[in-house]
Amino acid sequence: MPKLNNYSVDHFKFSSYTTALMANTKSAIKKIRRISRQTEVNKSRKSKYKNAIKKMNLFLDSKKKKEALAFLPKLNSELMKIAKTGIIKKQNASRNISRITKKISSL
Repeated sequence: MPKLNNYSVDHFKFSSYTTALMANTKSAIKKIRRISRQTEVNKSRKSKYKNAIKKMNLFLDSKKKKEALAFLPKLNSELMKIAKTGIIKKQNASRNISRITKKISSL
């Protein structure tokens, strides 16, 4: 076997976890399209949820109790929508709301 001078291996291409390069059936192609659309929707929902949490934390850090109380129902609604769609679990949403209300009451 001859020795190759310019031989390199792409480690990302040969990782232990590889995804399918091509769908085999018509239904698999449709499934890939559906998953990619749903991924975009889930990413936007999750970013809305994270931004709402960050906004509430800003209110709490700056000790703005009035603004935090006004934003609490909106945050609660946002968290429950996210939990309903399955992006985060219901218990996670409840725990976040509980901790935030506890922080607001301690201000």
